[in-house]
Amino acid sequence: MSNMDDELEEIRKRRLAEIQRQQAQQQPDIQAAYQQEQARAEMEAQKQAILRQILTPEARERLTTLKMSRPALGEQLEIQLISLAQSGRLQSQIDDEQLKTLLMRMQPKKRKTSITRI
Repeated sequence: MSNMDDELEEIRKRRLAEIQRQQAQQQPDIQAAYQQEQARAEMEAQKQAILRQILTPEARERLTTLKMSRPALGEQLEIQLISLAQSGRLQSQIDDEQLKTLLMRMQPKKRKTSITRI
């Protein structure tokens, strides 16, 4: 009976060591993911601070609505606005009308299609 107990104890020890090894390997992954999330959150906060400076409240509201409906276009517009601000090409805050104009320029021209019946 003691031989089985010894084997069982040995299996338990190996399993515990294996679990500890797995946890040790996961720890760096968790830290790296946490650091990436922190960096992403910091960049997002900086981006929002810049947008608060260059956009009027109405324009920020329009941009937020745009990002909810068309995330890719919203991100593209944010990047363009921030690059304009960082290069010094903005003289004043962008209001809602200016933002609409900028959006119209960014979107491709739609072709008018017509169906002609013969």
